[in-house]
Amino acid sequence: MRIAIGGFQHETNTFAPTKADYRAFEQADSWPALQHGPSLVSAFNAGMNIPIAGFIAEATRWGHTFVPLAWCHATPSAHVTEDAFERITGMIVDGLREKSAYDAVYLDLHGAMVCEHVDDGEGEILERVRKMIGPDVTLVASLDLHANVTERMVMYADALIVYRTYPHIDMGETGARAAMHMEAMFKGLPKQAKAFRQIDYLIPLTAQCTMSEPAAGLYRDVAALDGIVLGNGRVSSVNLATGFPPADFAGCGASVIAYGDTEAAANEAADRVARRMAESEPLFREKLWSPKDAVAYAMQKMSTVGPVVLADTQDNPGAGGNGDTVGVLREMLAQKAQRAALGVLFDPQSAAEAAAAGEGGRVKLRLGAKTGGADEQPIEEEFEVVKITNGEFLATGPFYGGTHMSLGTTARIRSGGVEVVVASRKAQCADQEMLRHTGIEPSELALVVVKSSVHFRAHFEPVASEVLIVESPGPNIADHTKLPFKHLRKGIRLMPEGKAFAG
Repeated sequence: MRIAIGGFQHETNTFAPTKADYRAFEQADSWPALQHGPSLVSAFNAGMNIPIAGFIAEATRWGHTFVPLAWCHATPSAHVTEDAFERITGMIVDGLREKSAYDAVYLDLHGAMVCEHVDDGEGEILERVRKMIGPDVTLVASLDLHANVTERMVMYADALIVYRTYPHIDMGETGARAAMHMEAMFKGLPKQAKAFRQIDYLIPLTAQCTMSEPAAGLYRDVAALDGIVLGNGRVSSVNLATGFPPADFAGCGASVIAYGDTEAAANEAADRVARRMAESEPLFREKLWSPKDAVAYAMQKMSTVGPVVLADTQDNPGAGGNGDTVGVLREMLAQKAQRAALGVLFDPQSAAEAAAAGEGGRVKLRLGAKTGGADEQPIEEEFEVVKITNGEFLATGPFYGGTHMSLGTTARIRSGGVEVVVASRKAQCADQEMLRHTGIEPSELALVVVKSSVHFRAHFEPVASEVLIVESPGPNIADHTKLPFKHLRKGIRLMPEGKAFAG
């Protein structure tokens, strides 16, 4: 079979300070830059932990060929601009005009895209694609675990296949599952009935981690439903998306999507997971630490068996933060922390000034707090320049999965016992190589601060003595009751067991 393949990945925090324009998708970061045409297939190696890479590898194994459309990704931020959305979606849809060139379509989507002019970005993409290809061509998409799935998305796709891990170590595997589902359809799987359930509370990102309960057990239950017979039909695929809370639109929140040979089978599978989500609501609450208390705790502990790792979740570039707030860093310096490091701080100006001073030099910086992601001022301090790199290295952890990373000019700077990795490009600190490539060995420290919410756990938790979630300034607000929502659906609870949105 000839499969048209493409993708458009963006996770939108509608409260973030910076929008995603077309240039944001042209730029390579932890993932490749925008691909259009033949380069799309060759840009993704089989071992890359990216959905489209997994899909290509699995579909190739089945002997299928590919019609490349367009694929792109940008770091999470505020809304995708109208210009970027229309240009990129246009590339995808235009590539489908020659209907005789392909037999099916696969799209690598995120599921939580909000645009300047369209709230439900993926719903809009899927509808336009469906209208171009017609009702009979198979259309399958993979989605992020944090997808805010809508009725519209479910309506226009034949199947939506969702990640099952957070940290997302199964992105490539999810693409392969999407290919296997498509292959089953090629081989005679009957047109599947669909069941869709929206969950009535928002789940904090840090509580969605599948390395711990309740998410670990929920996803085991979800996987166990694949392929079983319920009543009068077989269930082909069950998917749980825990949602991306800082997206202020009616489709925001967790959801369940199930597919089966009959409506009864699909409905029963979806209802089972929805019931488990209702039972698990109290278990999704967790402690948030202040920067002062978290740093003091880590310094008092001074573990010799691994660092205390602080997750600076509210400034996570993987959730719309710019990675340049300094609340935790200011506290580290005030408490004169020792054997401590923070990564990765996004500040191109400071990185350039450190590079100009050179390794071994000293430089007075106004560090961080330049993009307006929080109400704070830069840290004015003199730092020693320890190391300058070009920010190019190979990630070795399970999340970034062998991806070549590109942080631009990067500086390792030091004040007393505190070191900071300062980069010229935004990236969530979810791989130890982001520190190691500057000469910092995380396992030898007492305190490590990462600009991340959960993805860091896949690579940092194995060397950590403890992990704390810190509530420091930033746009990825951990307590949803503090967000000025206006457009959620009425009645959804802003936090587990919390107050409902009144509209």
